[in-house]
Amino acid sequence: MNPDLNDLKAFAAVVRNGGFRDGARETGKSASSLSDAVRRLEAGLGVRLLNRTTRSVLPTEAGRDLLARLEPALQEIQAAMDVVNAHREQPMGTLRLNVPVSATRTVLPAIIPAFLAAYPDIRVEIVAEESFVDILATGCDAGIRYEERLAQDMIAVPIGPRVQRFALGASAAYLDRRGRPEHPRDLLSHACLQGRFPSGVLFSWDFERDGETVRIEPQGPLIVQAGAATELAIDAAIAGTGIVALFEDWLRPHFLSGALLPVLEPWWVSFSGPFLYYPGRQLVPAPLRAFVDFVRKMQHSAPAKGE
Repeated sequence: MNPDLNDLKAFAAVVRNGGFRDGARETGKSASSLSDAVRRLEAGLGVRLLNRTTRSVLPTEAGRDLLARLEPALQEIQAAMDVVNAHREQPMGTLRLNVPVSATRTVLPAIIPAFLAAYPDIRVEIVAEESFVDILATGCDAGIRYEERLAQDMIAVPIGPRVQRFALGASAAYLDRRGRPEHPRDLLSHACLQGRFPSGVLFSWDFERDGETVRIEPQGPLIVQAGAATELAIDAAIAGTGIVALFEDWLRPHFLSGALLPVLEPWWVSFSGPFLYYPGRQLVPAPLRAFVDFVRKMQHSAPAKGE
């Protein structure tokens, strides 16, 4: 039996993602079509490849053995297609990026529309999550993260603003009611809208001015998970519930509209901007290569902040 290549790809995607539903997200196909593909493969091979329960989909011993030999072969096939794709005047294919939610608000809006206009044959898929993941294991080509979270074996390319700040904001109604803090320690008597990392750790709020550094463990009536529920914290701040701390670029539209007022701005901490990162391998997929080149050109042509 000569199995269909698409059925083999479907099987690999299901195992790699731990199920049909997540495999469907990676491939852009329906979960039922992946299930049919795996059934055809099993019927043709005459062996069960997956153990299916209502809670999990796990490979059998035969399935694990097949995947171990199959993955390198599929990567070689993809690499061969990328070599051919590189000879096209306009590269085509899908680019999958794993990014933090903040990047979808502060980095990608200035890049993705222009990139898609320049490369109409490329489709971009954004997977937004806060946890640091193995981008290859999730089926992504590249990711965006900050320098302290980059693995040493990754190629890193600056993307977006090179200097960012954490900002604090509150509504005029809240500040009229509770008073305006003059020093970070004043926040200990204010209603602070907190964020929690996926790991479960609560954010600390850091401040710096004229060589003095202050770290605050804020307290308040609302805690939201970073990324997924951040907008709720902003809405609560606008409604007068408390003070929110977030990327300045994320809060700037609300500062400009007057919905929020800056709080303790002289104390806001600056930090270096994010990086696009991807594995250091010889054959880079054509859509990713086009994106990397596009990002580099944008970085070189972008004026320094304040110009």
